[in-house]
Amino acid sequence: MTLIVPKQAEALLTWQGLLQALEAGHKLPLSDIKDMFLYRDGDTILNRGAWIDGLGALVKAATIFPGNAARGLPSIHGVVSLFDDVTGDLSALVDFHLVTKWKTAGDSLLSASRLARKDATRFLLVGAGAVARSMVEAYSSMFPDARFTVWSRTRQSAEAMGLPVADDLEAAVRQADVICSATMATAPLIRGDWLQPGQHIDLIGAYKPGMREVDDTAMARARVFVDSRKTTIHHIGELMDPIASGAITEADIIADFYDESALFTRRSDDEITIAKNGGGAHLDLMTSSYIARAWAAR
Repeated sequence: MTLIVPKQAEALLTWQGLLQALEAGHKLPLSDIKDMFLYRDGDTILNRGAWIDGLGALVKAATIFPGNAARGLPSIHGVVSLFDDVTGDLSALVDFHLVTKWKTAGDSLLSASRLARKDATRFLLVGAGAVARSMVEAYSSMFPDARFTVWSRTRQSAEAMGLPVADDLEAAVRQADVICSATMATAPLIRGDWLQPGQHIDLIGAYKPGMREVDDTAMARARVFVDSRKTTIHHIGELMDPIASGAITEADIIADFYDESALFTRRSDDEITIAKNGGGAHLDLMTSSYIARAWAAR
């Protein structure tokens, strides 16, 4: 029998529970992952699959239409299917937007839990979309004294967040403890010369070769981490470009979530850290499984 998991399952979820599920998932065998992209001008169809021995399999299909914002419609639509690890049976259909929200925010929250200074209070959101809203919720669960400021290329969208708005991105970056960038930028918005000792930067937005949110200087100044080497280094412009330019090398990627947690950590209060959120299908699988288990046990 296939379990249908609606968006109402969110009431059963906790960020700490998700982080525990992600930690456990990365202790299982390395996932087999495949992504297929189709492009039409600025639109994208993404079909991704993951199989983790001992957990199960997932197929997630998404359409990404940036122009929908002008139509008053969501930019992303899709469907998530979970399959039983032993029989291959369709075990669950999980609400797509619920999975995407919790996977994306949980990915960067796991990075911040290891890399952001424990006394961080000043959080800057670069971008004012759905991901930024999710990150307010996620960060607040771990940093109870967090104060948020938002910057967006469109002031109206920033004001809609209901948070203090920054007009000067450079000044806002310089003043932040944690910077979270979740934009559709194709050229760097954040300059490395603006970064200050002790900052942590979560990069979420770039998901394909022609996208970047920070420049080469930022990558060169920071200790750089990724959620998965397999899904980021040769697939996303945020890493491909600075490696191609010589600003960094693959060896400069300190760790991913499959490495020992002792490697994926801050060494001092004054170093700059960057975590690139690639959001691979294995994370969708770990997150979907957590959500489905919570719904089944209700």
